[in-house]
Amino acid sequence: MATILSMKNITKTFPGVKALDNVNLEVEQGEIHALVGENGAGKSTLMKVLSGVHPHHSYSGDILFQGQKCEFKNINQSEELGIVIIHQELALIPELSIAENVFLGNEQSTKGIINWNESIEKTKALLDKVGLHINPQTLIKQIGVGKQQLVEIAKALSKEVKLLILDEPTAALNEEDSENLLNLLVEFKKQGITSILISHKLNELMAVVDRITILRDGKTIETLSMEKDGVTEQRIIKGMVGRDMNDLYPERVSQPGGVVLEVKEWNVYNPENPQQQIIHNANFHIKKGEIVGIAGLMGAGRTELAMSVFGKSYGRNISGRIFKDGKEIKIENVNQAIEQGLAYVSEDRKKYGLVLNDSVRENLTLANLFKISRRSILNKHEEVKQAENLKGSMNIKTPTIEQKAINLSGGNQQKVVLGKWIFTNPDVLILDEPTRGIDVGAKNEIYKKINDLAQEGKGILMISSELPELLGMCDRIYTLAEGRITGEVNKKDADQEQLMTYMTRSRRS
Repeated sequence: MATILSMKNITKTFPGVKALDNVNLEVEQGEIHALVGENGAGKSTLMKVLSGVHPHHSYSGDILFQGQKCEFKNINQSEELGIVIIHQELALIPELSIAENVFLGNEQSTKGIINWNESIEKTKALLDKVGLHINPQTLIKQIGVGKQQLVEIAKALSKEVKLLILDEPTAALNEEDSENLLNLLVEFKKQGITSILISHKLNELMAVVDRITILRDGKTIETLSMEKDGVTEQRIIKGMVGRDMNDLYPERVSQPGGVVLEVKEWNVYNPENPQQQIIHNANFHIKKGEIVGIAGLMGAGRTELAMSVFGKSYGRNISGRIFKDGKEIKIENVNQAIEQGLAYVSEDRKKYGLVLNDSVRENLTLANLFKISRRSILNKHEEVKQAENLKGSMNIKTPTIEQKAINLSGGNQQKVVLGKWIFTNPDVLILDEPTRGIDVGAKNEIYKKINDLAQEGKGILMISSELPELLGMCDRIYTLAEGRITGEVNKKDADQEQLMTYMTRSRRS
């Protein structure tokens, strides 16, 4: 099989860190090639070098595409040759429609006049390819992050693709949508399209890829053939982290106390459409020292439920009652939620969890400035001390707490978000997809931290699209379907099939 891409001795340095150190990558024509490694291993940086996001002369080494040496100065030049990258960070304009986003910069026009009918019809066909059945005129801001990811993929498909690079494309997708996407890559392979797939979901990779290249600490460790090398998840993990990791979900002796938070008869309506009810009469409770899961398919209302409880930060016409330690409390905004001992780690860390252009220090202390202030004056010395303590306890990998959050890897960004809320010393933590887009090493560290918090007596509400994660971490699991709680299962009685049955119950069931 012919080689379509060779990257030779690629070295890329950022201030204070060598992101890539003589990395080599070879991809064959028509294969699905996986690129794996821990957060910060250099995967995304390598692909940004390839696509021209990091232009020629900002790195050293050579890129050969279809036998020709390439020196891309920008992403447009790489796209002209058929190299299209879908970044982990979504690059859509919320106020524009799906069709407008798909053909942005590539408008379907004649003599400068856009043909909207053509744009909409072509967008619909592309959306069908990625399994997203939605009106192309829907605004991006009206759909969730998972569907936005599918729009990004449709946008990439609108170009003449020879090499498709997907950076964590299924991180925000449920199992059904993930499977559709992976099947789509297999179809592309039959058509001769080459794909490079970056993902932390190793079971997905092993189902579809031909070869896997492992990076660790900015260096190439090895390239494995799924057909020839007898690849297992454990072998990949060992290559990624440099050690065996047999217990992804650390053991915890569960000793729940009294009920710390109870939500009764909770109803929430869509802020964009007040007639549409999103959450219907939800009832759930969390005990001290207990990890409670919420499982549901995309669109079930998991995030909407969590955000509405956390200071009514989502929804309108919200009704219901909240009890803390047996006493009814009123929470009308986020400040009141924090004062009542609640914390919320959002599924979208970049939009809601971090101030990306602020330092690690500023982000870590942001949610509890009162603790490091006196008479409304910030104590800088105390702020540095507390931030350094959190950096150590959360094992945040950064040269300094003055590093901007935007320059951290996804796993370390997530540790900063979790550390920020731990700094508020909450009684209840709501964790919405706490390990989305994070490698197995960072996942294991965050699982251990969640267990530690439960051992301290804190109540944990954990939302996840990954059923093995919920089964591995939670004491009890609620299932949500169409905004209704459809089941409650204890860990010892739960399995994926039972949870999926409850998750797919309609309101008529």
